[in-house]
Amino acid sequence: MKLKKYIINGLAVSALSVTFTGQIAMAATSDQAVLNVKNIPSMNTTADNMDNLLKPQTANTNNMVIKKTYSLVFDAKKYTEETLTLNNKVIKYRAYRNMVYAAHPKNAQYESMNIFIPEAYFNNGTINDYKAKTAPIFMPNNVGGYMPGKAGEPSAHDRMSGTANAALVALSKGYVVAAPAIRGRTTIGSDGKTYVGKAPAFIVDYKAAVRYLRYNKKRLPAGDTEKIISDGTSAGGALSALLGATGNSKDFAPYLKEIGAANERDDIFASVDYCPITNLEHADMAYEWVFNGVNTYHQRMMPPMPNKLNADVKMNRPGNAPPDISTALLMTNKEIIVSGELKQLFPAYLNSLKLKDKNGKILTLDAAGNGSFKNYLESYYMASAQSALDKGEDLSKLDWLTIKNGKVTAMDLNKYAAYATRLKAAPAFDKLDLSSGENDEFGTINNIPRHFTVYSMKKTAADTAKMADKKEIKMLNPMNYIDAGKASVAPHWRIRHGAVDRDTSLAIPLILATKLMDNGYDVDFFSPWGKGHAGDYDLDKLFDWTDNICKKSL
Repeated sequence: MKLKKYIINGLAVSALSVTFTGQIAMAATSDQAVLNVKNIPSMNTTADNMDNLLKPQTANTNNMVIKKTYSLVFDAKKYTEETLTLNNKVIKYRAYRNMVYAAHPKNAQYESMNIFIPEAYFNNGTINDYKAKTAPIFMPNNVGGYMPGKAGEPSAHDRMSGTANAALVALSKGYVVAAPAIRGRTTIGSDGKTYVGKAPAFIVDYKAAVRYLRYNKKRLPAGDTEKIISDGTSAGGALSALLGATGNSKDFAPYLKEIGAANERDDIFASVDYCPITNLEHADMAYEWVFNGVNTYHQRMMPPMPNKLNADVKMNRPGNAPPDISTALLMTNKEIIVSGELKQLFPAYLNSLKLKDKNGKILTLDAAGNGSFKNYLESYYMASAQSALDKGEDLSKLDWLTIKNGKVTAMDLNKYAAYATRLKAAPAFDKLDLSSGENDEFGTINNIPRHFTVYSMKKTAADTAKMADKKEIKMLNPMNYIDAGKASVAPHWRIRHGAVDRDTSLAIPLILATKLMDNGYDVDFFSPWGKGHAGDYDLDKLFDWTDNICKKSL
């Protein structure tokens, strides 16, 4: 069969091109400089020489090989005009959906993006002091549990809060919203069998989405591509932190080239990270440093079950977060031993970081886990409790706090752990039986989970267990990129970890925040009182913060 050639607006397109929910998968692409892909003709390719382009797509009765190539050119004509209501105010915007942001996606559904632009900018309007050219770009992701994240949508009824979600609030305040879909650990490729979303796929996709925006900066009707702000919760918070920390790192170049990402920068202006599940190779020891001695846990590894058991599952959890049940389960003797061993490993790691407090003093721990870093961490819990006291809350029954004359003066971290309760049995992340979502995230293309810590690899309960690739482990930890010269790190950060969040230890986001502060970056870190594992719960404060950093250059 010989493929026919068509000319559509001067662009040669194969008759085998595939439509993906409104976007044409074109066989010709933008100029070669745009893509990190060799031997792809430019937009000036004529019908007469298209045969060279179509060779990979030639089909016959015995075998058919179709290589889909998507254009990275933003089509400003493909939109719908939409409205939502927020606080009795009608929010008008244009929606551009299903923009595939990679020329050769592994899974186009999860490598596409929705872009929403306030209608006022099409009429030379101003919103919240922003104009079309100065409007920041808010870039939330919907990743949770390292699972695939769907492209986001503005909504007046968020699942967690019941009120407007971050995307709608952003639009109301004059932000352009770019909400990409992201591959996750269960994403399967076009062959129907290869797992294409394992590490480091999700950060590669987020970077590719940033590059798509930058490549189209002159085509986008609005949005300042030098003011991109990421946002995520849980594993999505880790993803947001990775995007902020790894800008333009060469480590990711081969992966970006493979999917045909635009040849643009992928650094961002600001990173917003709610309860980030990050620094995975050290998260187990940090967890036991806090929760060792609490020998009951509340995470059920199996999916929620119907009827009676289902009522035991707490529902106020981010999407794809591990089930949190009310019933306390007892750790095994082996798990209790593992907890103690992991706790003993944490001080050496912490001391190796040479973190400093705000006065420049090195933060340390002794072999028993006590020291200035412990006091430093406790100060954040105490500040959180003080904020609650200042609002009139009665904390007198909390035995882990010492309160004198309306001021929190001390706390007991061991008693706090018992109060908060342990969510996860030891080890919390790199399970000895390879059963965690994180083991799956570091799995193979054949969906075989792998270890990612030296400790669990040595103690593994799986006879055929393998260790994940060192480079892949490195690429999922923002701590590896913050030091000067390793990447273009976002200048502004807002990190939140709830005061009763037990999905990871407060030590993990605190270490990240402190590392950033030590390197001179602007960091707003806080542990909100009464908050568990959740995100986007303080949108007014969030956008006050983003406005403050964005308007300085207006």
